[in-house]
Amino acid sequence: MKTKSLKSRSYFMNKRIIIFFSLFIALIADGQNAQMPAEQLQRPKLVVGIVVDQMRWDFLYRYYDRFAKEGGFKRMLSQGFVCENTMIPYIPTLTACGHSSIYTGSVPAINGITGNDWWDYQRSQIVYCTGDDKFTTIGASGTEGQMSPGNLLVTGIGDELRLATNFKSKVIGIALKDRGAILPAGHSANGAYWYDSKTGDWISSSYYVKELPAWVKELNAKKMVDKYFAGNWSTLYPLDTYTQSTADDVPWENKAFGPSAKGFPYQLSQFAGKNYGILPVTPYGNSFTFDMARASITGEQLGNDSITDLLTISLSSTDYIGHSFGPNSVEAEDIYLRLDKDLGDFLNYLDKQIGKGAYVVFLSADHGASHVPAFLNEHKIPAGSANGGKMEEQLNVLLKEKFKTDSLLLGIFNYQVFLNRALIKTRKMNKDEVYQFVIDFLSRQEGVLKVFALNTLNSVTLNNSVRQKIENGYFEDRSGDLQMIYKPQWIEGFVGKGTTHGAWNPYDAHIPLLWYGWHIAQGKTNKELYMTDIAPTLAAMLHIQMPSGNVGHVIEAALK
Repeated sequence: MKTKSLKSRSYFMNKRIIIFFSLFIALIADGQNAQMPAEQLQRPKLVVGIVVDQMRWDFLYRYYDRFAKEGGFKRMLSQGFVCENTMIPYIPTLTACGHSSIYTGSVPAINGITGNDWWDYQRSQIVYCTGDDKFTTIGASGTEGQMSPGNLLVTGIGDELRLATNFKSKVIGIALKDRGAILPAGHSANGAYWYDSKTGDWISSSYYVKELPAWVKELNAKKMVDKYFAGNWSTLYPLDTYTQSTADDVPWENKAFGPSAKGFPYQLSQFAGKNYGILPVTPYGNSFTFDMARASITGEQLGNDSITDLLTISLSSTDYIGHSFGPNSVEAEDIYLRLDKDLGDFLNYLDKQIGKGAYVVFLSADHGASHVPAFLNEHKIPAGSANGGKMEEQLNVLLKEKFKTDSLLLGIFNYQVFLNRALIKTRKMNKDEVYQFVIDFLSRQEGVLKVFALNTLNSVTLNNSVRQKIENGYFEDRSGDLQMIYKPQWIEGFVGKGTTHGAWNPYDAHIPLLWYGWHIAQGKTNKELYMTDIAPTLAAMLHIQMPSGNVGHVIEAALK
């Protein structure tokens, strides 16, 4: 018994010694750690995403010789990383889809944004991509602020940044278009602001704020739009130097400033205090957006500390001008020369406000655009405009005659045919027969290349790349029943004047992608990449999770 007791005593003494020395070593280690600060994760102070609405990739080089050496485009092209072959991996190539896919790394088949508008089979109504009457307008009395990102089904890079920093990061979205501000900013953004064409002010939704921040009110009080209008719109350089464009004021351009407008110079002063809806169809819409971007950086103190913030900017005026005048117009050339200057000024501002090398900027587009068909025809290139509205009218009459039923056709938009599924079911109609009747009619229309039921996509003879784009754009409850594909250079709508976008073809789907700033490599790649690769590249750069619907891949070559 005595031997056992001594062994037990020895055991406990040894254990106390081990514990003592463990505590002693731990205390020494803590003391050393107290003297050595922990290494912090390196991130840029500010990420700025710039989406140029309707910017074709080839504009980077079409106007290259005219871009200023100290301007924005040449600075990004020469000092940043250029992805020369960036494509949109879905159709339709529309504004809401593009902005959503860039910031979510996803496609409409996953994120749910299948167009600017769509027929929603769950709600049995047409839905606007960001429309939400649960919220009210902040900053004006109309309904323009009844908006939210509620229709976006996945997270965006801004949401993931907020989650990763326990919501210490700030995320702000700015654009003339509501959808260009809301969808990039995401669900948990601190704010999104867009242009009210009735007042010339920046507004928001009660989804984000209870009242406009003081810095927004201060900018609104300056009535900047009237000041821009007072300067009218003349070409930045002498008109005869615009050799990359057609003649000014050609027949296939829309009269955006009234029937009496005969080309440059445009007298905008007549609209001051009267017609603020004209601003987006001028280059000053982009300038005003940059004014708002600078105001948000100072007002929200973005990039003011070690916690990364995100500012999303969408430049909408390029789209309005492109639709009205076409890609080959003097107006298009002038807005890109002015945008080059505005972009250069903004990068200089970031250098001073945030610090050179402390921020990162990417620049891309939501879609491109076709040349105006009449312009192409003049140069012996086959092209045309399909009258979708007329097709709808004729098809409605024929469907009623054939099936003795009204309202079988809900609409033709987003290059798809939406049929009344509930009516077909309750009337116990032969769905395939209805489908085939519509297919037969539309296939006979001028400019239509192919029409087919989306539920038979795998059995349709199609190029694999086009098939994949259709699959990526199909979300059953928000997509149509039949897909329409037009012949190359054919557009839907804008009959006779102006142009549009939405197709799979390179003129609509090949977009620019430039990277510049913090930890961005200098160089370029001609590898085929996609707009969905932007979000995962940002996630890798920031060491945060990819958005929840991401299907893109990291562009490793762009990162140092």
